[in-house]
Amino acid sequence: MFQNLQDKLNGAFKTLKGKGRITDVNIASTVKEIRRALMDADVNYKVAKDVTDRVKQEALDRKVMIAVEPGQLFVKIVQEQLQDLMGGMAQTVNLKGSPAVVLIAGLQGSGKTTFSGKFAAYLKKQGKQVMLVACDVYRPAAITQLQVLGEQIGVEVYAEPDNKDAVSIAKNAVAAAKVKGKSIVIVDTAGRLAVDEVMMTEVENIKKTISPSEILFVVDSMTGQDAVNTAKTFNERLDFDGVVLTKLDGDSRGGAALSIRTVVEKPIKFMSTGEKMEDLDIFHPDRMASRILGMGDVISLVERAQQAFDEDEAKKMNKKMRENSFDLNDFLSQLEQIKKMGNIKDVMGMIPGMGSAVKDLDISNDSFKPIESIIKSMTPKEREMPDLIDGSRRKRIAGGAGRTIQEVNNLLKQFDQMKKMMKKFNKMSPSGKSRMFG
Repeated sequence: MFQNLQDKLNGAFKTLKGKGRITDVNIASTVKEIRRALMDADVNYKVAKDVTDRVKQEALDRKVMIAVEPGQLFVKIVQEQLQDLMGGMAQTVNLKGSPAVVLIAGLQGSGKTTFSGKFAAYLKKQGKQVMLVACDVYRPAAITQLQVLGEQIGVEVYAEPDNKDAVSIAKNAVAAAKVKGKSIVIVDTAGRLAVDEVMMTEVENIKKTISPSEILFVVDSMTGQDAVNTAKTFNERLDFDGVVLTKLDGDSRGGAALSIRTVVEKPIKFMSTGEKMEDLDIFHPDRMASRILGMGDVISLVERAQQAFDEDEAKKMNKKMRENSFDLNDFLSQLEQIKKMGNIKDVMGMIPGMGSAVKDLDISNDSFKPIESIIKSMTPKEREMPDLIDGSRRKRIAGGAGRTIQEVNNLLKQFDQMKKMMKKFNKMSPSGKSRMFG
């Protein structure tokens, strides 16, 4: 989403490269380009002006630092201001009460129901006893959608299909959650327009009735400045506690995401980056600022890997790599683990310096399908001992996978090269080996 902004900011920084120091003259053109980049990204004009004014003042105040090149110093200043713009530090949700009640609100089509499911899955991983509540009594199949998500993640869904009173459903659900010993109740409400007085009154009444410890406002990141204006209106009525940005894997300009924190003065707490239940992250302003500036986000990358990879499985793979007994079954298992980390292009973008490199590449999790189909067309023995695969077997495997013999040859060649590389590392000194496999 922020790729275009990243490109334009990097273009603005180039005007300072090669300069010996920061001056009023060379800083003016750079700040002007940054302001234009932010506004092109749909950032609110006043927000963009305030940010660039602070950037300019900071840059001029720090011009005495000779040890740092002006370009590097300026990038650091912009990073700090972007981080401050988006809230400074990550904010947690308030889950107090027995049970703790979380109210989800937002516009129609913003992704509230999907977020509710993701949030429930996120809390369940932490060992919480969660109940989802279907309070959207207007949208056809809304209750069914939540029930399907609940079944998918193993979380109970409270619903009253014949009851059209959302306030009483919410009240009954909280009472039922207490009886069942649930620790958290997530109330998914109907999407509503800020100008719809009846619907806004309804969500206000739900709030008064169940007294939630946390109210989250869900925003479609692709909506643009309308999202900011809507957030402001909702906040006046609900005084929500935080914002959730959905569809951050889209290709819109993303400026609304940068503006919302300043306009409503409420923190962005979560961001959704895909359709899978695992595609939910805590919003870290510092990490997002680094990613926008092309510096990557190694911390988030490591956290995703820790969630996706099973520790026992990782130890098992470590041992097989040391013994050089890593086979195609193991390779297939590793591909499955990598896919759990989320969108591959998004994951690669977290690696410092890779943001620009992958922007034009057509990469998706579907890119693994040809490899998976080839390996799954092999017999168990062939996966364990790829050297057995001769010409006739390759032809059979290609036919079974619906791929070409050349693709089968390429996969086996690459796997053989990888095995040789592992063998070389195994011949290293013990200290070197421990660094590699650690």
